[in-house]
Amino acid sequence: MSKTPDSGKTEDDEPSTVEQYLVKDPERFALNMARMVEQAGKAASAWAEPREKGEVRDHVAEPVVDMVKTFSKLSEYWLADPQRALEAQTRLFAGYMTVWANAIQRVSPSAEGADDAVKPERGDKRFQDPEWGRNAFFDFLKQAYLVTSRWASELVEHAEGLDEHTRHKASFYVKQVSNAISPSNFILTNPELFRETVASNGENLVRGMKMLAEDIAAGKGDLKLRQADYSPFEIGRNIATTPGKVVGRSDVAEIIQYDPATETVLKRPLLICPPWINKFYILDLNPQKSFIRWAIEQGHTVFVISWINPDERHGAKNWEAYIREGLQYGLDTIEKATGERDVNAIGYCVGGTLLAAALALMASEGDDRIKSATFFTTQVDFTYAGDLKVFVDEEQVAAVEKSMNEKGYLDGTKMATAFNMLRSGDLIWPYVVNNYMRGKDPLPFDLLYWNADSTRMAAANHSFYLRNCYLENNLSRGTMELAGRTVSLGDVTIPIYNLASKEDHIAPALSVFLGSKYFGGKVDYVMAGSGHIAGVVNPPASNKYQYWTGGAPIGDFNQWIATATDHPGSWWPHWQGWIEAKDNTRVPARKPGKHMKTLGDAPGTYVKVRV
Repeated sequence: MSKTPDSGKTEDDEPSTVEQYLVKDPERFALNMARMVEQAGKAASAWAEPREKGEVRDHVAEPVVDMVKTFSKLSEYWLADPQRALEAQTRLFAGYMTVWANAIQRVSPSAEGADDAVKPERGDKRFQDPEWGRNAFFDFLKQAYLVTSRWASELVEHAEGLDEHTRHKASFYVKQVSNAISPSNFILTNPELFRETVASNGENLVRGMKMLAEDIAAGKGDLKLRQADYSPFEIGRNIATTPGKVVGRSDVAEIIQYDPATETVLKRPLLICPPWINKFYILDLNPQKSFIRWAIEQGHTVFVISWINPDERHGAKNWEAYIREGLQYGLDTIEKATGERDVNAIGYCVGGTLLAAALALMASEGDDRIKSATFFTTQVDFTYAGDLKVFVDEEQVAAVEKSMNEKGYLDGTKMATAFNMLRSGDLIWPYVVNNYMRGKDPLPFDLLYWNADSTRMAAANHSFYLRNCYLENNLSRGTMELAGRTVSLGDVTIPIYNLASKEDHIAPALSVFLGSKYFGGKVDYVMAGSGHIAGVVNPPASNKYQYWTGGAPIGDFNQWIATATDHPGSWWPHWQGWIEAKDNTRVPARKPGKHMKTLGDAPGTYVKVRV
């Protein structure tokens, strides 16, 4: 009796037999295959009909062409030198031979102690089923795949002479292909899928194909991958439930003022400028996770900008329009609602980039209403920007602009797909397998509900952002043009709390750190544990993660980390202390509508417009 690799069980405990992979009811299986083909026809119709009507124009060729060009540059390096190419091929062949030898050893009488030639990385959930280690066939597929994917990644890593952008894109495309061809994604090469298909006589495939047809129809001809059961959630009922009123509305934004939770409040109101690439309620998912609710409980009078989900009417709304009709309109509304000019402001992600640009513009215009600024995972310098940079070069931006100019906006599904592709191993393929092959509904999850609630991008605004920030890096260079002025972050001298997240792949901690140095005033750089979302939305009650403080972002990033102080838990109380140290004057609580007419209950109407 021997123990099988990747499990603590013996062969006698749970024998791996051919029986579990044989169809028991061929007639029923054949009937279900016919039903699956019928559903596949519906899926094909849902895909084809919008194209026949001209409602959908495919731009598939553009990313494919970019991938081919990128791989061509990679191939040039390896094929330019025959010796180098031979060495690369030899490494791959040697890996295969090791896997083959391991497979032979596995089936030999002396298989005791046989171990994998290559193992999945820690945390890889694709190969958790015991059959991946117990069954020689599936184990061989797994190891051959891992050898191939790691070899391809090493080709990118060791290719000399590639510029960093091309290397970044090559690494990204290799990861996309590797994730797509994983044996875990196919019925005949995934033991769990194989068993489920046999056990249900193919009913899982009928359900899965039905879901595929529904998701293509929901995407109006494009696949709208469902990552959660969205039915339990409703904005305003169990999502974004913090009470308040809409106190202002412009063409691009609604301004929400929230009800106080304390008898006295900080004299300075708090204005939150969230990203428009997603919706603001990431900061108000539920009462337990809500930064907005928590800030109110600390005595802030909280105002939030809720951005419009733009359509063809908003195509000409540019970066300046979002400043004037969004952020500065919010400041005007706060003054009318509270009588206060002095405000603390928060900007999150691209909302923070807009806030930084607005501060530079306002400094040049003598507008000093914002007295302190807090940035959540915000980039103002894009030299070391995150993974989204893989989608940004002159050719790709020109293609996006061409697409946007046809409608006046970038479709929200395009941006959602881009974000999902950055983590396709977590956000795409597990759901493809679960939904369309296992035929199972995903579980309810508020965060994934928010993630799927995508927004469109106004053409002029998005074009300005891509070119001025990602392509030309004008904000940190002091060459950004706004309202006929050349604005400089060096003119921004107010106190700044600059929060980064250690594992952020969108706004890397290094990028945020370097961006801190361009401001003209005192900056306190703080680094939270976890990533772009979890690092920010980390309420104290959860007792999760940690954060690092070290004062000003001086010197080298690694040196800052080496001397920084590690604190357990949430950074929220630390930020509150920072705010109170600037001005802790308290006044009687302010209720929405006391000095101006309200336009409806929070969370307003703009946030409820779905793509």
